[in-house]
Amino acid sequence: MRYCKKCVMPETRPGIKFDENDVCYPCLAAEKKKTINWDKRMEELKALCDKHRGRRGDYYDCMIAVSGGKDSHYQVYMMKEVMKMNPLLVSVDNFSWTKTGRENFFNIRDAFNCDCISLNMSPNMARKMFRKAFKKFGSPTWLWDKAIYVYPIRMAINMGIPLIVYGENISYEYGGAQVKETPSASDQINNDVARSYDWSEWLEGGDISMKELNSCVYPTEEEIKNAKLEPVYLSYFVPWDGYSNCKLAKKHGFKSLDDTGEWKREGFIEDYDKIDAIGYLVHPWMKYPKYGHTRATDVCSYWIRSGKITREEAIKLVKENDYKLDARALKDFIDFLGISESEFWKTVEKFWNREIFHKVDGKWQLKDPIWEQERVAPV
Repeated sequence: MRYCKKCVMPETRPGIKFDENDVCYPCLAAEKKKTINWDKRMEELKALCDKHRGRRGDYYDCMIAVSGGKDSHYQVYMMKEVMKMNPLLVSVDNFSWTKTGRENFFNIRDAFNCDCISLNMSPNMARKMFRKAFKKFGSPTWLWDKAIYVYPIRMAINMGIPLIVYGENISYEYGGAQVKETPSASDQINNDVARSYDWSEWLEGGDISMKELNSCVYPTEEEIKNAKLEPVYLSYFVPWDGYSNCKLAKKHGFKSLDDTGEWKREGFIEDYDKIDAIGYLVHPWMKYPKYGHTRATDVCSYWIRSGKITREEAIKLVKENDYKLDARALKDFIDFLGISESEFWKTVEKFWNREIFHKVDGKWQLKDPIWEQERVAPV
């Protein structure tokens, strides 16, 4: 398996591209950021806000898709405190919250004095969809991820709020199919985070109807055009860095898992990212059997790009953490789905990528991991 020569991202990440020197596009983008005139970009953001601020009197100026996490705090801070906009926050409720995540979600509204509307999906329908998505595609939280992309757009149309502010362009920042830098998030639905499947995949068996799937049916191009929507990535206008966002968020009441002492997660090398939900963490872990990497690789890669750690340090962290599935996350996940742990592992078994994994003493192991390629000393 080939790895980026600057970070630790493997070529198996969906949509990732390397240049002729085996450097991934997110690393190239990180270098490009050093040459960007950020003062000019800030002026562009101010002009965008001036266009939308007060256009309908005292009504909301923009909509911000939030979870309550560190990046959400940063987005709301920038739009409310810096840009002096009047935003409406929009979210999709988790199927299980951490105590820390719930407190952060309440805090973001209180700290910045913002209204928020949330989509609370039927737990029964979500449970059925999670089971199907897990067993069919190894992507258990497809419904929730899809709704996160659909709901803000749908509500912006319904409420007549054209400007929708998202955080980062995931593909451009971390690797994916959409490598072009652009302020527009109009094509975000196609970034492959919640890829499109034929609806027949979900309707098979007759236990779910299209009426129940309204939360993940994306508006038509005609609806979006008629509403004159303008979805944008904040990361285009400001230097985007998750760690810096966290430090800013903490100044406004955001708390990490370490701050609250709630949870030391297995397989995670930080305590401030994806801390809202419990069982949801099984979803990012499923990248490991399918692609040979998961959260430690993701975090280490952008820590390298920001100069926080060296590549050698990152390789050691990946070796120590990337394969681990947190026990609390697993229990919460199988309890929600109503399946046994043995049924969980039986399902996972079919998703191990035989091209990059082989069994050694009955356990799946990477055939050619980065620490063997680089000959890094053991932790």
